[in-house]
Amino acid sequence: MNTKPGISFFERYLSLWVALCIASGIALGSLLPDLFQAMAAIEYGSVNFLVAILIWLMVYPMMVAVDFASLRRVHERPKGLLITLVVNWLIKPFTMAALGVLFFHTLYVGLIDPANANQYIAGLILLGAAPCTAMVFVWAQLVRGDPNYTLAQVALNDVIMVFAFAPLVALLLGITDIDVPWSTLLLSVGLYVVLPLLAGVITRARLTRGKTDPSTGDAAVAAFTARVKPLSVLGLLATVVLLFGFQGQVILQQPLLIALIAVPLLIQSYGMFAIAYAAARLWKVPANVAAPCALIGTSNFFELAVAVAIGLFGLNSGAALVTVVGVLVEVPVMLSLVAFANKTRHWFPASR
Repeated sequence: MNTKPGISFFERYLSLWVALCIASGIALGSLLPDLFQAMAAIEYGSVNFLVAILIWLMVYPMMVAVDFASLRRVHERPKGLLITLVVNWLIKPFTMAALGVLFFHTLYVGLIDPANANQYIAGLILLGAAPCTAMVFVWAQLVRGDPNYTLAQVALNDVIMVFAFAPLVALLLGITDIDVPWSTLLLSVGLYVVLPLLAGVITRARLTRGKTDPSTGDAAVAAFTARVKPLSVLGLLATVVLLFGFQGQVILQQPLLIALIAVPLLIQSYGMFAIAYAAARLWKVPANVAAPCALIGTSNFFELAVAVAIGLFGLNSGAALVTVVGVLVEVPVMLSLVAFANKTRHWFPASR
């Protein structure tokens, strides 16, 4: 049973709304710098409360939709899942770190301030180590993917991320000679992954309690997520406005820097999609699994990356700027890949 709601008006024109929010954030940050500085100061332990609340609004509805029971039968169709896991955890973080070192320590020498190079690399690493858990459902819907299989992929990714994100980021940041404040990193993982996940599990258990028919429980979850979905949309839009408001002056003053940061992000995104999509085609994965598994391996959990970057390095840091540029790049890139996947469905076996 497909328990995901249909594509909303917001999702259909997602790139437009995000673009408007980016423009609004930059404009407001330039017109009202004192206000945004005051909001940036609302923090504790390097964690900004406003950002934390907005990220919770985004993530919580998606966590309620995650059904860990769907993992029971995932072994029956392992190909798409294996492709996603290999790309997400064995390839993507390391290629992102390698691209960061290549561009910011070699190719961009003379173009950027050397003192900020490690900060930019750190931002890339945080993006590469955070596989998407929320917008995945939107991309999967747009390519007519199998919703239950997508749920299984997201559920397993969430489990792995709870245990692997902090050690993996610490490893890669250590390789690039950046000091890792473990307390802040673990606090961010707890706030933005563990707690929302636990809240989602508890909410789902309450919604399905006493319902002997699984379809009835699925319907209750779908109805609840549909009701709270506007909060998620509001959280996404407000977060984009806030983040680009914090970085608006930098974006306006240094457009070349933004373009330089975008280059490795674009190479990484299209490269990861090409690897996953080619593997799915060679392995003859059905169309409704092939496209989502490639898109899941391509997109990032930018909410977590932004939050951790802010927590580790501060709101006005180079690392935070890179993760914000990741938001700027990801939506149009993913929409272009969705269009490509829909045009090439005939490359894959029909869905079973």
